[in-house]
Amino acid sequence: MRGGRSPKSYPLRIAISVAVLAIMFWLAMLLGAKGVSVRELWLVLFNRAGDNDKIAMLREIRYPREVAAMLVGAALAVSGAIMQGLTRNPLADPGLLGLTAGANAALAFVVAMVPALNYFGIMTVCFVGAALGMLLVIGIGAVKRGGLSPFRLVLAGSAVSAFLYAVADGIGLLFKTSKNVTMWTAGGLIGTTWEQIQAISPVIVVALLVAAALSKPLTILSLNEESAVGLGLRTAYIKGILYVVIILLAGASVALVGNMAFIGLMIPHITRAIFGTDYRLVIPMSAVWGAAFMLLADTLARTIYSPFEVPIVAIIAVLGLPFFLIVVRKGVKSLS
Repeated sequence: MRGGRSPKSYPLRIAISVAVLAIMFWLAMLLGAKGVSVRELWLVLFNRAGDNDKIAMLREIRYPREVAAMLVGAALAVSGAIMQGLTRNPLADPGLLGLTAGANAALAFVVAMVPALNYFGIMTVCFVGAALGMLLVIGIGAVKRGGLSPFRLVLAGSAVSAFLYAVADGIGLLFKTSKNVTMWTAGGLIGTTWEQIQAISPVIVVALLVAAALSKPLTILSLNEESAVGLGLRTAYIKGILYVVIILLAGASVALVGNMAFIGLMIPHITRAIFGTDYRLVIPMSAVWGAAFMLLADTLARTIYSPFEVPIVAIIAVLGLPFFLIVVRKGVKSLS
C-alpha cells in the first residue's frame, strides 16, 4: 500500500478519529471560565430538566458555540481538501485564495448598506462575495502564460485578499460601521446563537454531503485530469459543482464566525497523512478532524487566560503559520 498504509487499519483509524472528536467536544463543554460538572453537562446534552445558572449557560451559550465550532471546522477543512484536490496545489486554502476575504468584504458592504438584513440574507451575500473573491484570484493568476501555477495562485490570492480586506476596512470607516463589521469579522464564536446555527447548518450539511458524493471523481481529478476525461467523467460539470460547494462552505463559515485562515490548509494534509489520498476517506475525515481542531482552538481560546478570552483566530494563526511555512519549504510536490 502507498506510504505503508494498509486498508485493514482504516476502521481503527476512523474509530480513533471519531473518538478524538467526541473527547474534544466533551472537554470543550466542560472547560471554560465557569467550570461545570459532568452531571450538569449530561442534563444539557440529553435535554433533561435543570434550572440552575450553569445549566442555562451551557444550554444557551456554550452548547451552540461548540456546535458552531464543529460546523465551521468541518466546512473549512473540507473546502480546503476540495481546493487542494481540484488545483493539485498543496497551498490551497479558502483563507489564502480570496474566498474568505471576498465574503468579508461583502459582509462589510451589507452591514453598512442594509443593517436590518436578516441572517439568511447576510449568508447569501457572503456566498456572492466568496465567489467574486475566488474568481478574481483565478482570473489574475491565469493572466500570465503558463496557467495557474501553485505559487502564482497563492501570490494572486494574497494580493486580492489584501485588497478586499482594505475595501472592507474602507467601507467600515466611510459608513462608520467599523465596530459592527469587526464584531462579525474578527474571527470568533462569541455570541453564537441557536437561530444562527439553524440558518447556517442546512447549507453546510448539504454541501458536505455533496462533497462526499463526489469524492470518487475528485480522487481521479486530483491525480490526473486526462485520466478523468479518459474514464468518461464530465470534468467541467464535476468541477463546477465542487466549486459551488467550496463557495457555500467558505461563505457560510464567514457568515457564522468571520475570518478563519489555515484550517483548510492544515487539516487536509493531516488527513492525507493518516488515510492516504483517496477522497472517499479524505472528505469525511477532514470534516471530523476539522471539527475536532476547531473545538481544541476554541477551548484554548477560552481557558488560556480565563476568565478573559483570547481571539480564536490568533490561536489558529499561531498553529497554522508554522504549518504553512513547512509546506512552502518542502516545495510544491504531490499531495501524498
